Amino acid sequence: MRAACLPPVIAAASVFILFHASGSGGQTRDAGALTGLLSSAEEGAMEGVVVSAKRTGAAVTVSVVSDAEGRYRFPAGRLEPGQYTLRIRAAGYDLNAPATAEVAAHKAATLDLRLRKTKSLVRQLSNAEWIASVPGTEEQKASLLNCVGCHTLERPLTARYDADGFIEVLRRMAGYAQMSTPLQPQRKVSAPEAEGDPEKFRRQAEYLASIDLSSGAEWEFPLKTLPRPTGRATRVIITEYDLPRPTVEPHDVVLDGQGAVWYTDFGEELLGKLDPRTGKVTEYAVPDQKPGFPLGSLDLEADKDGNLWFGMMFQGAVARFDRLAGKVQVFRLPAAQNNDAAQVNMVKPQRATVDGKIWMDDIGLEGVHRVELATGKFETFAVFKNLPKDSPLAGRPHAIYDIAPDAQNNLYFSVFDDRYIGRLDAKTGERTFYATPTDRSRPRRLRMDAEDRLWFAEYRGNRIGMLDTRNGTIREWPLPTPWTGPYDVALDKKGEVWTGGMTSDRVVRLDPGTGATVEYPLPRETNIRRVFVDDTTSPVTLWIGNNHGASVVKLEPLD
Repeated sequence: MRAACLPPVIAAASVFILFHASGSGGQTRDAGALTGLLSSAEEGAMEGVVVSAKRTGAAVTVSVVSDAEGRYRFPAGRLEPGQYTLRIRAAGYDLNAPATAEVAAHKAATLDLRLRKTKSLVRQLSNAEWIASVPGTEEQKASLLNCVGCHTLERPLTARYDADGFIEVLRRMAGYAQMSTPLQPQRKVSAPEAEGDPEKFRRQAEYLASIDLSSGAEWEFPLKTLPRPTGRATRVIITEYDLPRPTVEPHDVVLDGQGAVWYTDFGEELLGKLDPRTGKVTEYAVPDQKPGFPLGSLDLEADKDGNLWFGMMFQGAVARFDRLAGKVQVFRLPAAQNNDAAQVNMVKPQRATVDGKIWMDDIGLEGVHRVELATGKFETFAVFKNLPKDSPLAGRPHAIYDIAPDAQNNLYFSVFDDRYIGRLDAKTGERTFYATPTDRSRPRRLRMDAEDRLWFAEYRGNRIGMLDTRNGTIREWPLPTPWTGPYDVALDKKGEVWTGGMTSDRVVRLDPGTGATVEYPLPRETNIRRVFVDDTTSPVTLWIGNNHGASVVKLEPLD
């Protein structure tokens, strides 16, 4: 083990907050409210339209959703006095004219909004709406889920490449690291998937060429939009906190016990901290370990002392941030495992109190490591090697996505390229695999609850799954919108489950007892990864990062 410390603060940015409130109903000062009616010639009063307000010069946007009567309302205490620019989100519609409002203290402001049919539906479609619109088999459509980690589907579907042109594009894309965005692409040092026979991309290239604009000025299929939210889904307040630069990628967002919001930057070696009371953003530098390799961090987990751990990905290390000292300590992989393909995404310190050891994954190894904190000794487990020949996982490569320890620090892991949850016994190293009921479900992030039930998101299966580790059974709950692409799950104090994904721009709230769901709309394209529930508020509050939008998002349901 090699540890390194660095004076942490390299940048701090202050932004002015629009409101001061600790819960969905709390307020600490009088402020003007803003309300009005929202309608169009086609529909009259319109329910389910997101209305966003941003004060001139501020870096926070507050959004609400219109009700069944077409009324939107920003509650008192949520908007500081000042001039606001308003925008809306309703697929198929635009504001009839630019809208601004002056909000004064102790006085409600009123502004009715008129909408008109949009002339540019293409720019309004979510990724889920694109996938719903295009023709193709389920397998072909599922392949589009591989695109949305770096950019929207508008890019390839408005392109004019034939199949040969797309082969070159796909080869180039395969060489980028997964934290790449159009604003900040990063090349892999080792990219075997981009090498070899280019014809391996032929099938995907031919499909993309059949649904882009290479054959004409318009698509031969109609563009479809999702129904707007109604009822309970409209009772929500959403707050977006802009981060210092458009390239910031807040992948994992969590709240600590003092109310500070922390996030890992998926594209830079930085750990960020947001004070939601003042809007101040502080960034802590994470020292590079492998110059020339892609930058960025993933995962964010607290140990028993409240220190934050995260994976440094292509840097071949994990890091621990001491919140009291404000310092970063790095734990590098041993030299024998720290090759060009090493990629440490996830680290789990929660059960280190059991045996003094923490777990981490390694994508390049197709396995996991365990490190003893007192000595720095590493153990390595290649969990897919030497499987029985009759195992459905034998004889081919696999990708571990997430890991989660149970109460005894046994490790569970998701097999992202297939349908399996794996278990590694901490004492014997014995491996057990559990198949999800849905074929090729592609389980992604994992969350172990207090009863040692493992909850997980099924990215391709479009479901939430739960493995009861006591009896080995798995239950699934389908999500209401096709191609939501759930990434993570979080449980709240009432036993409800929350998720979101990279396609639908909606947060999903699931009651596992009844299967009932609520889908809350978000104000703009929001590439959701980690979801985090704050149980200290009533109702609970959800925190997420807009991974491609450089903002932290707080969602407050009103019931």
